[in-house]
Amino acid sequence: MFNDIISTNNLLEAWKEFLKGKRNKKDVQDFQYQLSDNIVALHKELKDKTYKHGGYYAFNISDPKPRNIHKASVRDRLLHHAIYRQFYKFFDKTFIHDSYSCRRLRGTHKAVERFKNFALKASRNNTKTLWILKCDVKKFFASIDHKIMLEIVGQRITDQGALWLVGRVIESFHSTGVGKGLPLGNLTSQLLVNVYMAKFDQYVKHSLRAKYYIRYADDFIIMSRDKAWLEGILILVELFLQKELALKLHPDKISIRTFASGVDFLGWVHFPDHRILRNVTKKRMFSKIKKFPSSDRLTSYRGLITYGNTQKIRRQIDELTNY
Repeated sequence: MFNDIISTNNLLEAWKEFLKGKRNKKDVQDFQYQLSDNIVALHKELKDKTYKHGGYYAFNISDPKPRNIHKASVRDRLLHHAIYRQFYKFFDKTFIHDSYSCRRLRGTHKAVERFKNFALKASRNNTKTLWILKCDVKKFFASIDHKIMLEIVGQRITDQGALWLVGRVIESFHSTGVGKGLPLGNLTSQLLVNVYMAKFDQYVKHSLRAKYYIRYADDFIIMSRDKAWLEGILILVELFLQKELALKLHPDKISIRTFASGVDFLGWVHFPDHRILRNVTKKRMFSKIKKFPSSDRLTSYRGLITYGNTQKIRRQIDELTNY
């Protein structure tokens, strides 16, 4: 796999993918000005294993909660794309069906629809009381353990060159301490956290035998008509995450409640016969429309709200934009 990743052909294809939406960025234009020389030089460093990952530029965003983003250089981000192109097609086959974050043909909309389908099946078309355990991993990206991450990758990838390279990327960043954390700005981080959590997914599905389980990044839910069973496996879930992955659940974001009372998951509050936008999601949407009422943004939000009971919100958007 190492030769596949570092080949000039893969680097060129990765550049084409990386370039989308970034052509007007000065650092991208500077790199492209001497593209052939830059790719040949990067290829040589990788082949000779003299490559060293550079530093990161940090900045904050609110989407919706404050997040610290770390942006690598163009050269390093190109390599991230080259690694991702080869790793994704290999690792995606190993993931369970109901892992929905940062995967092709998945995403939040698919996860929301799966939630609805699972809830109907588990509650026997809303004729039985359904309990839903919802959890969130505390400081997810910042808590990823480098040693455990490399061990998990090494269980699937035996090519030593590929392991050396992914190790350089993983170890290029530290958050809460040496050997901890992945940067939110790296494309490779999106894939690697799924590789990391795949071990947990397998545990939940095969050891705990949870039939109705959905995970999106660090948020996950488990459905059952047996509340006592959910309370019992919650303890096992916490133990597994801590022992095997060095992760902890956010104590304020653990809940076991009935489907009928409404379950907040992925920006929506879900009920047996409808779903509504979470208030925070709605407020953020209207705030962005007022500040940046572009046609693309409006189209995107109108598409989003079709997934729930949002007639009133649609009217408010139309009134706000006079459309």
